[in-house]
Amino acid sequence: MTGRLHRLCTAWAARPVADLPTLLDAADPGAARADRHLWLIALVDALRPTDAAASDPEDRLARLRHLLDLLDADPALAQRCRALLRSVFATADAGTLLADFGFSPRSGFGAELIDRLRLITLPGTPDTSDLGQLFQMVFHHPGDAGWLGAIDASTLARIERLLVDDHVRGHWHQALIDSVQMLASQVRAVGLSASIRPRIDPTLLADRPFHQLAQAAALLCDTSEAVGTTEQQQQQQQMNYLRVLLDACRTAAASVREHLDAWGVSVDVVFQIEQLHERIARIEALLNCLAAAEPAREWQLLTVAFARSVQTRRSVGALFSHHYAMLARKVAERSAATGEHYITRTRDEYFDMLRRACGGGLVIAGTTFLKFFIGAVTLSAFWGGFWTGTNYAASFVLIHLLHWTVATKQPAMTAPTMAAKLEGVVDSDAATEDFVDEVSHLIRTQIAGILGNVLVVAPVALLMQLAAWALQGAPLIDAHTAHHVLGKLTLLGPTLLYAAFTGVLLFLSSLIAGWWENWFVFHRLDSAIAHNPRIVRWLGRGRAQRWSGWWRENISGLAANCSLGMMLGLVPTLAAFFGLPIEVRHVTLSAGQIAAALGTLGVPVLHDPAFWWCVAAIPLTGALNVLVSFTLAFRLALRSRGLKVRDRGRLYAALRRRARSAPGSFLRPT
Repeated sequence: MTGRLHRLCTAWAARPVADLPTLLDAADPGAARADRHLWLIALVDALRPTDAAASDPEDRLARLRHLLDLLDADPALAQRCRALLRSVFATADAGTLLADFGFSPRSGFGAELIDRLRLITLPGTPDTSDLGQLFQMVFHHPGDAGWLGAIDASTLARIERLLVDDHVRGHWHQALIDSVQMLASQVRAVGLSASIRPRIDPTLLADRPFHQLAQAAALLCDTSEAVGTTEQQQQQQQMNYLRVLLDACRTAAASVREHLDAWGVSVDVVFQIEQLHERIARIEALLNCLAAAEPAREWQLLTVAFARSVQTRRSVGALFSHHYAMLARKVAERSAATGEHYITRTRDEYFDMLRRACGGGLVIAGTTFLKFFIGAVTLSAFWGGFWTGTNYAASFVLIHLLHWTVATKQPAMTAPTMAAKLEGVVDSDAATEDFVDEVSHLIRTQIAGILGNVLVVAPVALLMQLAAWALQGAPLIDAHTAHHVLGKLTLLGPTLLYAAFTGVLLFLSSLIAGWWENWFVFHRLDSAIAHNPRIVRWLGRGRAQRWSGWWRENISGLAANCSLGMMLGLVPTLAAFFGLPIEVRHVTLSAGQIAAALGTLGVPVLHDPAFWWCVAAIPLTGALNVLVSFTLAFRLALRSRGLKVRDRGRLYAALRRRARSAPGSFLRPT
């Protein structure tokens, strides 16, 4: 939809292309500013290759070379065009292009979205002193970066010889110096800001790289008028010193990620760090233009980068992708360490997971009958969903506090851990094998978790029904409810779709858990609990320390379990309010309900195909719960780390080799 909107706006703004001789004859250095800018826009439109010629490097530059031939043949015309360009640059602020262009002025998603829609839909005015805004109007076409980058060295030399004189060269040299100084001041301000400085490794700030950066840029300004050999050498040394400081600042900014556990993440912090890295890269590009003996190639690279930025700044899709990545980093980084606890690598860990899953199944058996009891009470739709969700949430929290587990909670937590293993996989055979090892560990852990849950919840639910028959002569649920369960959980219905949707809810609960844990750490609530005078006076120092550690360790689990339980109970109710036939299918809860129905209907139901269709749905429900939640969480984790799996075939081949050579490694511990 965004691409279609952009094409419509481009077509609406399209201008007829004038022929070059007519356009050159109209060049008037004394014209009004808006007219001079319109002439420049029309000139680039005339030079832009057609779509048919865009694929051939020679055809792409045919119009540009024709322009140079015309100027070569008429020195007076070349002088007039040079004077017009000089007048454009003299009345425009070059810093808005070199120092400001391409950087987002804000981190808020809503404000940035409105700004991009404005760029797409509203026309710009050529009567502007903002060179960045003029650049967007001149190089507005998506293919501009391609043909600008295709200009060869000889053509660049002709452009420089015809259109660049000492005055133009001096103007841009000073603009580069000024822009470096502005960018250095911005990098210094971000690096020393209250939100960034405490998160940087203190050892990397010992030499005060951010303090020195702005000072070094100011000294570069002082040497900008250098004309002699000695002065030029001093300027070159100053630029080399600036590059060293830029590397130190980049390293310091990169250390912020290493301190997530201690400080947490916010979208604003991630945004500022990204902008800081981009500004450092821009300073280096400007220094390349200053230092190069033949700067035409460096200017070409800079112009191509600006042309790409024009399209990025107009892309709503790029905005969604960028903010999604920042939000992903905010929540997924918190889950990676938690996920380590849900992957078993040794035989002892495997059987410990199996034991904990059996404990989870024991609790879920009681949860199943409480759900039936809530359903039997005459409640409104909302309160029925609310108390069902409360039942689930309380059960999941109890399982968490007893250090047991619900198998379907594992995938969304383990996916960030798996994504971390992908770093370096494409370039290293050892890393590939490590990743395959993690996959086998995860699969057998997941199988153990589901088996432990299901193999306990079903017999315990059946035993509870048998005990009810023995004690009160009637089951805990009536026959009507039992038949309703068999009709609802059958594989012949939409059970698999509901199981996949439940996987989405499992994934969302991991997001909520990551967000809450990050919020807890970001605001340093564990430290507040441990050291706040009022809390210490109320609890005592020792108890405050223990409470601090307990909350730090359990905040993620409590948030995940409470949110998952409430979503399982309330989402179907809220969906029904809007007329959406959505239900949830959780493998452990479904297994418990089917066993309860068997306990009510007795042995005769074993001859009913409807019962076996329900039994057949259990493994598929578990697989979809796990697969959907893991896939979504894995994609999120990849985006959070900026990773793209470019060599998937290599990973798949490694997994196939492992499956052929050691298939048992995916099922049981070695």
